[in-house]
Amino acid sequence: MQKYFIKTPWIVKKMFPNYIWNMPPKNNAIYLTFDDGPHPRITSWVLDELKKYNAKASFFCIGKNVVKHPDIYYRIINEGHTVGNHTYNHLNGWKVSDEEYIHDINEAAKYISTDLFRPPYGRIRANQFHRLNKAMQKESKIIMWDVLSADFNAAISPEQCLKNVISNTVPGSIIVFHDSEKAYTNLVHTLPAVMQLLNEKKCLLKKIEFN
Repeated sequence: MQKYFIKTPWIVKKMFPNYIWNMPPKNNAIYLTFDDGPHPRITSWVLDELKKYNAKASFFCIGKNVVKHPDIYYRIINEGHTVGNHTYNHLNGWKVSDEEYIHDINEAAKYISTDLFRPPYGRIRANQFHRLNKAMQKESKIIMWDVLSADFNAAISPEQCLKNVISNTVPGSIIVFHDSEKAYTNLVHTLPAVMQLLNEKKCLLKKIEFN
């Protein structure tokens, strides 16, 4: 049984107004994000695909993967994309103590320089949220999402994954993909098709940044 929303309901966004669910709907901009990398093969493929459309995106990186693959991490940055902290060990904030969760964010922050944070699974307790800025040593922004591709779900087809994105995306949408092994079958079909369709609609594919 599906335990997640493809389109984040407005009531959820209203309940957690301190989290960022959408970006301003300016210039027909769409925001692609990728979780759980960097991965030497899959993240590299994603970067090659983004380059075809002159697209920029945001990569929420797991600290231990940055340690394993620093060359891919620095390629993300050098090609003009943004990075975010996604904890060191991909912890679920609802299942660990506040101390363990904050320690894990701190550990990731040693290798990922950013003011963007995305909690794995979208799960973070109120106490963890309030301690986040100190953990990251800067004023941080929690980036959630408006559209979940569900590319990680092997039970859905690539065609359904594509429909999830295209049917729910509007200007300002933050879309979640995953540059991970379990998502790759859906991702390799969906991402090029999404970018082609959005390009045909004259959408700008932008990274998340705050000036």
